[in-house]
Amino acid sequence: MDTATKKFLSTKDIICYSLGLFGFQFIVGYLNSYQAEFYQGVLAADFAIIGVLLLIVKVVSATFDPFVGTMIERIKSKHGKLKPFIIATAAPLALLTVLLFVEVPFRGAGLYVYIFATFLIWSLAMTLGDVPSQALASVLTPNPVEKTNVISLSNTFKSIGLVACVAFVPIICTIVPQGSPGFAEGDAISSLEYLISAIVIGVLGTLLFLLIFFFNKERVPYKVTKTSFKEMASAVKGNKPLLLTLASCFLGFGRQIQTGIGVQAANVLVGSQNFALVLGITAGIGALVSMSIMPILIKKFNEKKVYIGVSIYGFVVSMITFLVGTTNIFVMFALLFLVGLQFGVVNILPMVMVADSVDYYEHKTGKRNEGAAYAALSLTIKVTLAMSTALALIMLSVAKYDANIPQSEIKDSTKKLVYFAYAFLPGLFSLLSIIPIFKYDLIGKKKLAIAEELQKRRANANQENDNQTEMDTPASE
Repeated sequence: MDTATKKFLSTKDIICYSLGLFGFQFIVGYLNSYQAEFYQGVLAADFAIIGVLLLIVKVVSATFDPFVGTMIERIKSKHGKLKPFIIATAAPLALLTVLLFVEVPFRGAGLYVYIFATFLIWSLAMTLGDVPSQALASVLTPNPVEKTNVISLSNTFKSIGLVACVAFVPIICTIVPQGSPGFAEGDAISSLEYLISAIVIGVLGTLLFLLIFFFNKERVPYKVTKTSFKEMASAVKGNKPLLLTLASCFLGFGRQIQTGIGVQAANVLVGSQNFALVLGITAGIGALVSMSIMPILIKKFNEKKVYIGVSIYGFVVSMITFLVGTTNIFVMFALLFLVGLQFGVVNILPMVMVADSVDYYEHKTGKRNEGAAYAALSLTIKVTLAMSTALALIMLSVAKYDANIPQSEIKDSTKKLVYFAYAFLPGLFSLLSIIPIFKYDLIGKKKLAIAEELQKRRANANQENDNQTEMDTPASE
């Protein structure tokens, strides 16, 4: 039976990995959506300064990714080289998530120092879990079809986890005694609601994340190597498909702006922070639809054609959505659903491409470099998300957005700028992201041939090891 048809993964494998990524992103999504709003609405921090601080923290913490990559390549454990990091990350991630949403008495410079320090420590803990959990997708199975399918499904769960908080926080707002009423115009989320949400999301997300450690298995063999930073850089530089994928992510960094500005857009466009749930579901359903059909699209076309086609579609529909405007709310939501159709595919395909690039590099050099590849991807995601968040918060500052001003008192100029950032900018950056993909060629027969050749090499290596073991074993008397 060849590699493309042999089954390695059970339903439990796939579900546990998917739920694990969901849990991790449940925590990350809470910070992405509510962290800046908490700082401005509860701690009275300035959006522009927050944006700069978060950008600096994410860029600084991104330099930790190569360290994690070298640790991955050097570790030797009965659990594999990736899962030990997951168990080590769990408790710090949960505790630090709660700490970020504690109302502190600091103001002025002291507040900004506190924000910088606590978020930097959280970001380092997050990196320690993020890089290995993403890299695990490349070693769950050697079957390229299974790999694409598990990445597609798990990243669907991951994307849902990233926005699930906007459905969860309103529930907290309705059950917390003396909390905000929830959906009325002008309702602001209280510090207690932020804190309780952080506790529940931190604990639940961490427990789900631990499913990966307890129920998933690393099936692709590896050798422990003491990789230096220079060797890691060389491995990334020598991996053309990986470089093209990372370049695409950088050029398309603004596609993620909806995540960073969703709560504020809900306040401006609909009238309450908690209506971020409605906006999130509208775009989220579109993303889920595209995620569900992505394996079919890849099979019929290929990763390259799908990525380019969906990105062009995203630009066109985003432009139409912005030009139509917000006069008719039902039309606006229908168009935002169509905008969401792009995100499922363009968010998942880079994960598939990076996993394939690891196989490409092993085929080319005989060495697997999950640590280097996923450290580079994680670094790229952090930096681009930081750039996107900074852009979003700068737009809010320019628009003179204030979390405590009711919708009826928000100026038209503020509404137009926020809507421009939310509806149009993701499409513009989607168009930019396709430029490097025109040179991407790790698709179709070439991709399958690499997987087949790697499986033959591994089988031969196992046979040679078995033969050597027999030669080394003394004959019984």
